[in-house]
Amino acid sequence: MSAAAGGGASVRIEGCGKTFVDGTRGLEPATLDIARGETLVLLGPSGCGKTTMLRIIAGLELPDTGGKVLFDGRDVTSVPIEKRNVGMVFQSYALFPNMSVADNIGYGLKIRGVAKEERASRVAELVALTNISGLENRRINQLSGGQRQRVALARAVAIRPGILLLDEPLTALDAALRDRLRGELNRLLRTLGITTIYVTHDQSEAMELGDRVVVMRKGSIAQIGHPREIYFAPNSRFVAEFIGAANIIEAPVENGHLVLPGGRQPIGGDASLASAVAMIRPETIGIVDAGGAPLCGTIDSVSFIGDRQRMIVSAASDKPLTVDAPNTVQAKAGERVGLSIVPQAVRLLPPEG
Repeated sequence: MSAAAGGGASVRIEGCGKTFVDGTRGLEPATLDIARGETLVLLGPSGCGKTTMLRIIAGLELPDTGGKVLFDGRDVTSVPIEKRNVGMVFQSYALFPNMSVADNIGYGLKIRGVAKEERASRVAELVALTNISGLENRRINQLSGGQRQRVALARAVAIRPGILLLDEPLTALDAALRDRLRGELNRLLRTLGITTIYVTHDQSEAMELGDRVVVMRKGSIAQIGHPREIYFAPNSRFVAEFIGAANIIEAPVENGHLVLPGGRQPIGGDASLASAVAMIRPETIGIVDAGGAPLCGTIDSVSFIGDRQRMIVSAASDKPLTVDAPNTVQAKAGERVGLSIVPQAVRLLPPEG
């Protein structure tokens, strides 16, 4: 194990809910197990309870009576944050402006009484690991947003935490830098092997970083699963629409087919249903010749997006369908086209989802 690595601790939150003093219910009672070394992403819209759950794990909030937080099987519910061996990175980074980069990274080690030589060695390793070599003596106000993010991360892992908690650390960055740093962060987390809990409202971050994703809604867990499972097999309409682009179709079912204005689409689910609410991802719809196609529609618009083109196709369903086609497909607005969708790409959802 490297000097920077923490080794990771398992986490269990057991029946943890949170009611604030004004009576607001911030989190419904939740139970969740996180394995050692796992990166778990808490994903959801603002106010869904994801940051409240993170703060309970950190020790910044106490759960309602009966809730427990366990690290490696040890009850730490009443243990303060400074004794939980957790590292945290906030949206604001909370760096010390009066200290150099090196002093910021080594601050937690210094207050823990780590010898000067060992501090210097660990700081040097983390500077290299986070790609900020040459910046050690700079002040925080001399750094770019991306550099500050790296310093905050290096400071958080310098103490070798068993658990790393990240609260939307990339939100303040511009889109291009955020995409690049997301890849770097993913590499770093895999290298360190620290148990990581990452809060975000950005689906792309969740898909790229998470070993598992917890989708939250209105203080409750809506679904837990691998990113692929969450994307291709959402268990509710909310999850389907929150994660990526989705076509939601409501239609009668006859002999295992959705009966639609533009034709009949076979489904891969329960063929005995009288009606269904179905999800179809835009990239699973192929554009084919309208002649003989089981499902047809008319292209309303075509938008070139570089690696693909997005088409809006009307008259195939009760509402226009979004289709992501290869950028080599020749198509134009007003053209009648066939739509090819394999039954397995039609995900049936609970009507009340």
